[in-house]
Amino acid sequence: MSFKSKLLLALGAIFILILGGTAINYYLNYFKPNISGSQEYLYIKTGSDFNDVYTTIKSNNIVNDTISFFDAAKNMEYAGKVKPGRYPLKKGMSNRAFINMLKAGNQEAVKISFQNVRLKHTLAGMISKKLECDSSSISKLLDSAEFVQKFGFNTDNVYTLFIPNSYEVYWNTDAEKFFSRMHEEYIKFWNEERKSKASQIKMSPIEVSILASIVDGEALNDKEMPKIAGLYMNRLIKGMRLEADPTVIFAANDFTIRRVLNKHLRINSPYNTYLNQGLPPGPISMPSINAIDAVLNYEKHDYIYMCAKEDFSGYHNYASTLSQHLINAKKFQEALNKRNIKK
Repeated sequence: MSFKSKLLLALGAIFILILGGTAINYYLNYFKPNISGSQEYLYIKTGSDFNDVYTTIKSNNIVNDTISFFDAAKNMEYAGKVKPGRYPLKKGMSNRAFINMLKAGNQEAVKISFQNVRLKHTLAGMISKKLECDSSSISKLLDSAEFVQKFGFNTDNVYTLFIPNSYEVYWNTDAEKFFSRMHEEYIKFWNEERKSKASQIKMSPIEVSILASIVDGEALNDKEMPKIAGLYMNRLIKGMRLEADPTVIFAANDFTIRRVLNKHLRINSPYNTYLNQGLPPGPISMPSINAIDAVLNYEKHDYIYMCAKEDFSGYHNYASTLSQHLINAKKFQEALNKRNIKK
């Protein structure tokens, strides 16, 4: 074999080795499994740059080989395309698949569920545990008359905006966008059928929700809700005070009360329906969908009084006259005394 042939063979071998090395390096940088599985999600905060992302990935041992990730991210031009969000991490994912997901912003939504929440600050705390925004930013908007007015509410009744359900929201959704999303859900919920029913009973959706929150407070059993709603509608129509114990408990801001006493009935608050006629200025809790629909479809009857049953079943005794109501009330008071429930 001539020298020239040997040289060509040597050069060919070197080329193959270089090509093979390049292929191996390419595989290691882009296609080799690299996500460690140390945690389920990568959270990228709003305003983060590549250095922030890289620091998070490195400090949390998200990838097995940080150098190959860094090189791949640089070559794939990820540095200028960082998007905030909550990204799912699958063990064994390659750098290429991982970086493509981050560049595209293909984050996974967060599931948020809420119901039976009494106070606004409690809701703000629940949301902040699921989203990037903190509870103070949510509370600030809930208490901003100027902001909530944009959606047709005031700071007392804005709580009726939130329809109890489960929602999917992106983790980096800020407080204002979250409100906008909830308003979209509110509009969907208050469809033409529900708005028509509200109009027929001469109430606005907000008023329906406020009354529904009281019905929720009274009813331990959903199937009793339409009857309770009918009783309160009767009192409103007759111009009577609602005299609803749950509103007094709310006014007292003491949700441990099991027995409403005369001192509670004298609490000076716009939410005390023993002192004030009509509906309170806002809901006493986040009204449930069942309670809202119970008000819209309230049961027609002539009851204007009710009292919890003495068997503590959660149901009520109803009355059309004060004399019968006093008999029912005495039974319940005696049952409370028997169980030594004083407050």
